[in-house]
Amino acid sequence: MTETYIQDKTFDRNDTLTKGEYENCIFNSCNFADSDLSEFKFIDCTFNGCNFSLTKLNKTAFRDVKFKDCKMLGLRFDICNEFGLSFSFDGCQLNHSSFFKTKIKKTVFKNSQLQETDFAEADLTSSVFDNCNLAQAVFDHTTLEKADFRTSYNYSIDPEINRIKKAKFSILGVSGLLDKYDINIEK
Repeated sequence: MTETYIQDKTFDRNDTLTKGEYENCIFNSCNFADSDLSEFKFIDCTFNGCNFSLTKLNKTAFRDVKFKDCKMLGLRFDICNEFGLSFSFDGCQLNHSSFFKTKIKKTVFKNSQLQETDFAEADLTSSVFDNCNLAQAVFDHTTLEKADFRTSYNYSIDPEINRIKKAKFSILGVSGLLDKYDINIEK
């Protein structure tokens, strides 16, 4: 059985996908909600304004993929194909998603909602969280060395159980490193 290979194609709102490999493709306003993209491969692709909420991603490959203004609620990135796993997010809703134990160094999260997202045991070395809401996001034994949180907010990160050497925080966000002490910090 031959696998479908599609390159340099633009997909719009109502286009359907066949399981296979998609390289250098653009997806505009596609609705993948509740669908099964297991074992699909996306390489150098861009997704604009797509809905991935509750999409199945078992062994899905994302290599150098850009997500822009996508709704991605409850996604399990922890079960994606880990080989070459790399992506960036801009203006995305990633609430309730899981990056548990993923190795996603240098990932950029920009202007995104990451509420109650699971980053436990993930390697986010040199990742950037630019203007992201991290309310109730889980950082537990997470590698955050050289990560940049300077413009993000609502995070709670325990420096004693996470690796944060050379991570960047703003003075206003430092209270998120002290949450476990239940102390009041005033301006």
